[in-house]
Amino acid sequence: MKVKRSTSHDLLPNSAIAELLALAAETAKMPLQKALRRASRKAFLWLEEAALILQEGRSLTELPAVGPTLTRIIHNWMADPPSVPTPPEIRRGFLTLPEARARLTKNSAWSAGLKGDLQMHTRWSDGSGTIEEMARSASDRGYEFIAITDHSKGLKSAGGINEEQLQKQAEEIQAVNATLRAERVRVLVLRSIELNLNPSGNGDMDQRSLERLDLVLGCFHSALRKKEDQTERYIAALRNSDIQILGHPRGRVYNYRLGLSADWERVFGVAAELDKAVEIDGYPDRQDLSLDLVRIAKKAGCRISLGTDAHDPSQLRFMDFAMASALQAEIHRDRILNFMSADELQNWVATVRHLHDSQSSQHSHG
Repeated sequence: MKVKRSTSHDLLPNSAIAELLALAAETAKMPLQKALRRASRKAFLWLEEAALILQEGRSLTELPAVGPTLTRIIHNWMADPPSVPTPPEIRRGFLTLPEARARLTKNSAWSAGLKGDLQMHTRWSDGSGTIEEMARSASDRGYEFIAITDHSKGLKSAGGINEEQLQKQAEEIQAVNATLRAERVRVLVLRSIELNLNPSGNGDMDQRSLERLDLVLGCFHSALRKKEDQTERYIAALRNSDIQILGHPRGRVYNYRLGLSADWERVFGVAAELDKAVEIDGYPDRQDLSLDLVRIAKKAGCRISLGTDAHDPSQLRFMDFAMASALQAEIHRDRILNFMSADELQNWVATVRHLHDSQSSQHSHG
């Protein structure tokens, strides 16, 4: 295992502190163990580098999840920096917010044209914001559109909605869009859903209700700890005519779940062949696709979708993680759905649906 040795001149970045907190949690007793694990996760969202806060003579208790006990522990690490091992795979390849923002600042022209966010949740499922609150927050960010992707009915634990609720939500979206138009607010709210896929790649909603949506994101939420190759599961999902975007594909969660494995070149090759998109989920705990997979997706030539997976309006800021990953992988903006206009996005969805219908027709006559 590679070991990075810190010196007194080499201040520990938040990513190193996150790893040290996670390591300390492995041998700590409760309740300290819980506090260490929580702070390890939250470290990716700290707005500033902890080292800079200390340099300015401020208290580390300004940071989320850091109280007096953790302040003392981190202080000791800063005073005498320990060796920081390369994180295990379950904690590897996650950006901190300062890292993500530094990358975006270096190429501000690239991110200036972002027009929307294609994954978020509201009170209709497991979010805490209303559709209108999410839309107004998106307007504050200068967006032209957002997709409301509440969970579908099979995911009961996340308050998944059924076909009847989806139709009622459509009426609310229509009313919100009318209100925004009347106020000359530019954001268009798109009807979407996070379709729960079973391990065979099939969804849990009536196809007719999905056809009425502007966009469908498909995601796996079960059997996410399997060790064997899952390539066929992904290919089956991509060939599902109901979805246009494969969301948080690997299913990884920081320090909790490693996620699935597959022949990613083949998976992304099928996505490119069908002109479907794979998502970079910007939720800090997920950051999925991870950077290594984003690079494989780029090489395969498939489209990329960026979504925050926001569950309240303040979480729309998670877009920085998804954008930084796409930028670092040098994804061209014309391959990212979020740089399309709302009209271009809807035309792409129509084309993908038509492509699938054409292929189905050819197979049935073959």
